[in-house]
Amino acid sequence: MKKSLVIIMSIFLSFGLYSFAQLYQSKDWVVPESANKLKNPTDKSDKRELAEGKIIYSKYCESCHGKEGYGDGPKAKEMKGDLGDFSSDKFQSQTDGAIFYKIKTGRGDMDSFEKKLPDEEDRWLVINYIRTLKE
Repeated sequence: MKKSLVIIMSIFLSFGLYSFAQLYQSKDWVVPESANKLKNPTDKSDKRELAEGKIIYSKYCESCHGKEGYGDGPKAKEMKGDLGDFSSDKFQSQTDGAIFYKIKTGRGDMDSFEKKLPDEEDRWLVINYIRTLKE
């Protein structure tokens, strides 16, 4: 009897966690206001820095987000959530701080890059490069 109860409870718990994860993934990614207000300290017009941002993007982002940022990279099919379209007005309308927050913290299939890219400047350079992927 106890074994059956444990199995049933495990099934309900698993289903509940799965449902919560699906709900969490489907909602808009809410960014704290403090993160929205962060200012990019790098020079967005510096060609050397843009080239560096492109190199970092190619290494860490392109496999999922694609070369042009459409969310169509080779690993995209393995992902469950919306990878976004970096060229879209909706994406580009976000503040640099919001994008920085998302890169740093991650969510669902999007890993946190706080440890993978520990240098904050590298994350800002990626954002500068992403800004060049407009429609």
